Parts: sequence; C-alpha cells; structure tokens
Amino acid sequence: MEKAPQGDGGAQNPSPAPAKGLRGHPWLTLFAVAVGVMMVALDGTIVAIANPAIQHDLGATLDQLQWITNGYLLALAVALITAGKLGDRFGHRQTFLIGIAGFAAASGAIGLSDSIAFVIGFRVLQGLFGALLMPAALGLLRATFPAEKLNMAIGIWGMVIGASTAGGPILGGFLVEHVSWQSVFFINVPVGVIALVFGLVILKDHRAENAPRSFDVLGILLLSGAMGSLIWGIIQAGADWGWASGNTWGCLLSAMLLFGVFAYWETKVKEPLIPMAMFRSVPLSAGVVLMVLMAFAFMGGLFFVTFYLQGVQGLGPIDAGLHLLPLTAMMIVSSPLAGALITKFGPRIPLVGGMVCTAAAMFGMITLSEGTGTFAMSLWFALLGLGLAPVMVGATEVIVGNAPLELSGVAGGLQQAAMQVGGALGTAVLGAVMSSKVSSDFAENWTAAGVPGEPAPGLEQAAEFGMVPQELAQAPGMTPDMLDRIGGVIHDTFLDGMGLAFTVAGVVAAVAAGVAVFTKRGENAEAGAGGAHI
Repeated sequence: MEKAPQGDGGAQNPSPAPAKGLRGHPWLTLFAVAVGVMMVALDGTIVAIANPAIQHDLGATLDQLQWITNGYLLALAVALITAGKLGDRFGHRQTFLIGIAGFAAASGAIGLSDSIAFVIGFRVLQGLFGALLMPAALGLLRATFPAEKLNMAIGIWGMVIGASTAGGPILGGFLVEHVSWQSVFFINVPVGVIALVFGLVILKDHRAENAPRSFDVLGILLLSGAMGSLIWGIIQAGADWGWASGNTWGCLLSAMLLFGVFAYWETKVKEPLIPMAMFRSVPLSAGVVLMVLMAFAFMGGLFFVTFYLQGVQGLGPIDAGLHLLPLTAMMIVSSPLAGALITKFGPRIPLVGGMVCTAAAMFGMITLSEGTGTFAMSLWFALLGLGLAPVMVGATEVIVGNAPLELSGVAGGLQQAAMQVGGALGTAVLGAVMSSKVSSDFAENWTAAGVPGEPAPGLEQAAEFGMVPQELAQAPGMTPDMLDRIGGVIHDTFLDGMGLAFTVAGVVAAVAAGVAVFTKRGENAEAGAGGAHI
C-alpha cells in the first residue's frame, strides 16, 4: 500500500528540547489543550438532552432542532481543515487561544438568545471558533511531546474527546433539570476563561517549517458549498420537500457536482486545502471513512435516544442523562484499555472489534419499547460505549500517523472534520428516515387505535419527538381513555421511526467494521517504537 509522500520536511522530526518551567511542559500542555478540547467535544452532544426543553420553550420544529446540532457540526467540519492550515502557518498557540475565546463568547450569546434563529446562528459561529482550537490542540501535542511518549499523549487526547462526547448528555441533563437549557451554553464561559488562562501561561508557540504561505479560497468555497448542499437537501427531504422532490435532488446533485469540482481543483492548485496525494495512503483514507461512518451511527442515534428517554419513558432530563451513564462509563473505562491494545497490536483488530460491537448495540436498540427496563437499556448503552472507545482513540493515530509530518495540522483537521461530517450526516439522514416513517405510519396507527375523528394539528409532529403535548389533557372533551390512546399512537409511531433509524445506523456501523480492516499504524505513529519519526 502506497503512502502519501513525506515531502522535505516530513522525513525527520527531532524530539523537542526539554521544557524549562511551565511554558511548553508536555504534560501541562496536554492538560491545557484537554480543557479546551473537552469544551468543544461536550457541545457536540450536550445539546441533545436539552433539545426537548429548547423545543418546548422556543417552539422549534424537528428540522430546526436538527439544525441546532447540524449547524454546529457543519461549521466545524467545513472550517477544521482550513483552521489546521492557519495553525501550521501562523502558530498553533495563537489559533488555539483565539478559538477558546470565540467559542466561550458564542456560547454566552446562545444562552442569551430568545429565538430559534439566533440559537442556530450562534451555534454556527460557535462551530467556527471550535474549529480553530481542535487541530491546533493536536499540533501542539505533536510539537511538545518527545517521540517515545507521543502515542500515549494522543491516546489520552482521544480519551478526553470520547469521554466528553459521551458525558455531554449527563451534564446536560443535570443543568437542564436544575437550572435551565441556557445553562448548557453558559457553562462554557467560565470553562473557557480557565482554558484561556492556562493556555496563555503554559502553551508554547509552534509553526510548521513547511507550512503553506497562501490559502485555497476557492477550495474552501467549493467544499463549504458541497457540504451545505448535501446536509440541507437531506434535512429538507425529511422535513418538507420529500425524497421525490426536484428541490431535494437538485441539492444532492449540486453537492455531488461541487465535490467533484473540488477534488479536481485540489489536484491543480499550488497549495491545496486538502492535498489529494494524502489519500494515496489506503490506511489514511480508510481512517477518514471510518470516522465518518462511526460518527454517523453514534451521533445520529444519540439524537433519538434522548427523546426516547424523556418522551416514551417519561424521564426527566437528569434521569435521562443518568440512564446514559453506562455509555459514558464504558467509554471512560475502556478507552485506556483500547489505547493499550492499539499500542501493542496495532489499530486494525481493536477498530474492527469496536465497530462490530457498535453495530450490535444499534441493532439491539431496535428492541427498545415503552416497557423496556433499565437493565436492558443499560446493556445496549454499555455495549455501544465499549464499541466506540477504540475508534475514538485509534482513528486519530491512523489518520495522523499516515499523513506527512508537515501536514499535521491538516491531518488533525481532517480527522475531526470527518467526525463532524459524519455526525451532521447521521443526524440529517436518520432524522429524514424518522420523519418519513412517522408520516407513513401515523394515520394507520391512529385508525388502528380506534381514535375517532381526525388527529389535531401538531400531533403528527409530536410523534417525531415521542412526546405527548402537555396541553392535550386540557383539550375539550378529552377523557383519560382517549388521552391514553392518543399517547399510545404518538409513542408507537415514534418507536416505529426510531427502530428504522437504528436499523440504518446498525448497517452503517457494520460497513464501518469492514472499512476498519484496511487501517494500520503509520510511520509517524510508529515513532515511539523506532524513534525515526513522530
């Protein structure tokens, strides 16, 4: 298998000189960047548990709630690779600190917003600033740690991302129930201040010697347009347009055309946004695809789990978060184990095994119903955490380790961009699957339940969330029996849609297990053993 060319600056990377004092100390650097990365990773999932409260408070529709997540993930995905280049060119410390400050400010603005449009808009801004600090964090680690300890540092870095991603719903549940949904965003302000102070005191500037001197503006526009068209078309297909609509197909075909033009342009421009030569490495390409598919299944599925717990199971936000504790705990416990296995045996076997477990968990969650007990739910959530941990830890090593050293910022951005694109696609596609299934099954379930008359406006939308409207009990002529029947229709229809969504997620995870077969440790990742490269 051919590797991407290493270039002049990629052949050797001497270990950094030992740090004197606080600035540039490897383990303190790891701590400083972990605080910032934790904040961004949390925000990828912490909002999921707050979605029902946001929907009730601001009257959001399903597609608007999807854009609260997708606007953030899409902005991250589009900007990450460019942000990686900015770090390589102007210094990872500077871009990291700007990202921290902007992310905290955007978070505070979201908490002060009183309309869904402002929430979505500031979430996009939040994602753009988050993109600045994610690849910069990885660049700082690679510049600070000696070769023999870099694998361990990247493993801890990946563990922080995995644990933060999984821990979002628990922290979110506590904040939503005891404070407000706005506090989910306000909490980033003090955390951001702490990260900024540590960053100013501890982080040491680093710039890649062979970093690009110009930026591929057209490439940025083409990639942004392609991703935006793809996500927008999928969301609108499930929400308003339908899959047979000319608008839907126009968006999807535009996305494919823009992706094609982007790929062609990247082979012609002098300093491309994404050097296509990187993808000559089969393991690197497999790692990128694996991240997309893993995030598709995980983030897309998690979007519905929170509504299932609060709507169908009738749990409060904090109880819903606690029910996801097996997922979080298993990721935290198994991440170090996964790191050790990957270090000893290489990434292929742990990654394949992880995605098999993830697929099994997704197929298992198809069985979730109104009567499912805590033990059965915990079993599937724990299996999902066990499966995700190796991928969260190992994919970074696969992608960055198989990339040229002078493109470390780009590789770090590519790894995170793949995760954000997968999450946005998963939320959009599975949301569209859910909406289509609800639309096709609601009327049939209404008739089968023996409910007289036509359903009131808004009840079909309630079935997309699995939540019986509180005001339904006060409707004229509503009896307890009728309320139970209508509640049953809403819950059954939601479970039909969720079951189909988890089926799709399970198939995607199974495909990801096949893709993981093509991964392997790269030369840069093997530096700890051989000392030749980082």
